[in-house]
Amino acid sequence: MKKLSFAKSAVVLSVAALALSACGGSNNPTADGGESAAAGGGELSGTISGGGASSQEAAMTAWVDGFRGVQAGATVQYNPVGSGSGREGFLAGQYVFAGSDAAMDAEELESSQDQCGPNGAFHIPGYISPVAVAFNLEGVDTLNLDAETIAAIFTGEITTWDDEAIASQNDGVELPDTPITVVHRADSSGTTENFTDYLAAAAPENWTYDVVEDWPEEIVAENAQGTQGVVGQVTATDGAITYSDASAVGDLGTVAVKVGDEYVPYSAEAASKAVENANPVEGAAENDMAVELDRDTDEAGTYPIVLVSYHIYCNDYADQETADLVKAFAEYVVSEDGQSTAEGSAGNAPISESLRERALESISGIGVQG
Repeated sequence: MKKLSFAKSAVVLSVAALALSACGGSNNPTADGGESAAAGGGELSGTISGGGASSQEAAMTAWVDGFRGVQAGATVQYNPVGSGSGREGFLAGQYVFAGSDAAMDAEELESSQDQCGPNGAFHIPGYISPVAVAFNLEGVDTLNLDAETIAAIFTGEITTWDDEAIASQNDGVELPDTPITVVHRADSSGTTENFTDYLAAAAPENWTYDVVEDWPEEIVAENAQGTQGVVGQVTATDGAITYSDASAVGDLGTVAVKVGDEYVPYSAEAASKAVENANPVEGAAENDMAVELDRDTDEAGTYPIVLVSYHIYCNDYADQETADLVKAFAEYVVSEDGQSTAEGSAGNAPISESLRERALESISGIGVQG
């Protein structure tokens, strides 16, 4: 398996704080220097449930298992139903936290007050990964493609792998006349939103659709549920192509994306550069840590199809037990141990120490309504 190591809403967050790196320290400190509940600073018991992004599934399994190791009496359940369904479940009170590859929009944030009280919800970046353009073509492990060609493939304008638009960017590669089968997410997906955000910004003349979580109905293509679904279908279909969290693509071929005058394959370092150059968006709460990405960058060595997958929490919960459990789990996710555990399981890049400090400060504010 290949190993590596958001969308639109957001707030002022130091762009430098988003550099991806391995981090030091071992005590999982809280923002004020004390010992966190996640590190064993207090015995907790009970169960909390979350749901959302399937891109986080492998990392979430690692986080849940790791958290159980430091809080044996606490149980965390996660349902990888997709980002959109996760946010809907959170807003409906089905989940106490959500995983999402796309930040909540203004309407969703306002709606979160129904479950979270007047202070609503906030975002913490817990999982950062490139979105790979992955394909199954016998004998071909990698291809160079620019944004216009990627868009033309996914809209159905380019229908065979030996098309001149593909061949002209891949001298020396023997391309068959195999029909291209596009596979997209069937569910409402933050990965889809990140991918279409890239297409809309980098190839607006070829991608004339909106930035969407639900694939445009006008485009006739195959579909599958969740990250594992699209990867599985492409793996089983000669000539198929999809977009997926890069940690899940396994042995599929992948695309190096044209940025400026070079083609950039996905990697932790290239994703890091994209996030470092992210633009803060004005207007959100001070503790909200979502960002905007420059999809149409010419910056050398940058991979622009990257997702920052968030954990969405209430600022205030209905009771102390839930608040304590959520806070402890949230602290564990962004801790050095939590990020390292997820990296080993899912291949995502650990967040930086400065980003961890900001995240812990936001998480420390979780309280009880009333």
